[in-house]
Amino acid sequence: MKELLMRTVTGLILVLLTVLVASKGGVLMAYFTFLLSIIGLREFYNAIEGQDVSPIKPIGYISCVLFLFHWLDYERFSLMFILYFSIIALLISLIFINNKTFYDISITFFGIFYIPFLFQHILYLGGSIYIWLVFIIAWGTDTSAYVFGNLFGKKKLCPNLSPNKTIEGSLGGILGPVLLTYIFAKYLKLEHIWKLIPLSIIGSIMAQLGDLSASKIKRISNIKDFGFIIPGHGGVLDRFDSILFTAPLVYYYVNWFIL
Repeated sequence: MKELLMRTVTGLILVLLTVLVASKGGVLMAYFTFLLSIIGLREFYNAIEGQDVSPIKPIGYISCVLFLFHWLDYERFSLMFILYFSIIALLISLIFINNKTFYDISITFFGIFYIPFLFQHILYLGGSIYIWLVFIIAWGTDTSAYVFGNLFGKKKLCPNLSPNKTIEGSLGGILGPVLLTYIFAKYLKLEHIWKLIPLSIIGSIMAQLGDLSASKIKRISNIKDFGFIIPGHGGVLDRFDSILFTAPLVYYYVNWFIL
């Protein structure tokens, strides 16, 4: 009971903080995303480090800084520049740092684009009303899947990967964001409401895949949580794993089919 209370309170605080930062947007949102990126990347590197891998952490952290600069100055710090820096720096490390392998630099590179790059898409939606769909879909999926799973869950979804997840919970996880997206669009009188419903369905599926992907990484790394920075939830990646998959989807979908 105490753990559930802690999880609820910290979850609510996290949601309120995220809503406050997202509503302010701008530089505050950029630094918030940078903070999530660098903590999340550290969690990932620490988790995978015990599997005969030695990621080159400084290059990953510098890349997080470059992604922040990318938002502050698109022209000088383009994505192509970050890609160039990451590849060249990692290859130079392979030459001059003893015992580094191609696998080490590959994992380092993967972490850079799995976490800060995907997080960056939240900033691309800054100033747009559609940024709220990222959180509505991702966290709406988590909450409704948890509720439906507890009430109706019988058939296991991925028993070897995440024993508590059920097919009924997964389907309920899709229903929740659809309803929330419809209410959101109706309340704000948004156009293209029937284009937003498919987004909520696809987004919910992607959110669940993001969660399962993180679970797979944890299973490979033999850890329960990525960290402990969020009491009752674990680390940044434990709470934002679904958003990593949802934010890019919302950004590209909105730009291709709505705007």
